[in-house]
Amino acid sequence: MALFRFIMRSGPTVGKEFPLEAQEISIGRDSTNTVAISDAEVSRRHARMELRGSAYVIQDLGSTNGTFVNGARVSGMQQLNPGDVVSFGEGIVLAYEASMDYNATVLSPKPDQMTVQQPIPASISEPVPAPAFRPTPAPAYSGQVPAGPVPKPAPALAKPKKKFPVWLIILIILLLIICVCVGSIVLVDQLNLWCKLVPFLVPLLGGTC
Repeated sequence: MALFRFIMRSGPTVGKEFPLEAQEISIGRDSTNTVAISDAEVSRRHARMELRGSAYVIQDLGSTNGTFVNGARVSGMQQLNPGDVVSFGEGIVLAYEASMDYNATVLSPKPDQMTVQQPIPASISEPVPAPAFRPTPAPAYSGQVPAGPVPKPAPALAKPKKKFPVWLIILIILLLIICVCVGSIVLVDQLNLWCKLVPFLVPLLGGTC
């Protein structure tokens, strides 16, 4: 079975497949070539391919219109990879593809073909360990007392004391001074102490000592 193939995308036989399975492959217009393409753009001996390992390499044989891989002209040995586009001249275009998928997944055996390993029963004499008991935490409900200490609310800030207005203090002091003065005058007048205390004011007030 061929590992690779050419599929003609443009040329005299569009869609034709050319299986690539020989160690050496010749490409040209002559019918004796492995890949024979009957077109004027293809030389009689246009190119050759050689299988090296698991990949083909292609070489132009001095053709008139040249050999191109992915649009770049081949000047020596050029390795081909699946998905490359090989052109001979301007009108012949071949797609280089792999004939089989190397990455295909291997089919798994049917369930009835698979050997099911039965679990080995434990010996009757060997005691079976009991499963560890893990208490289930009780669900929380409203009104439940918390386990940790309840944080106390922060104390309210003390309100600043109102300061006594200065003007009221001054008014009280003035009233006290006025009361003392008036009381002193009344006391002096009642005891008739004007002549003893302030004799020089008595004539000014129209009195006599």
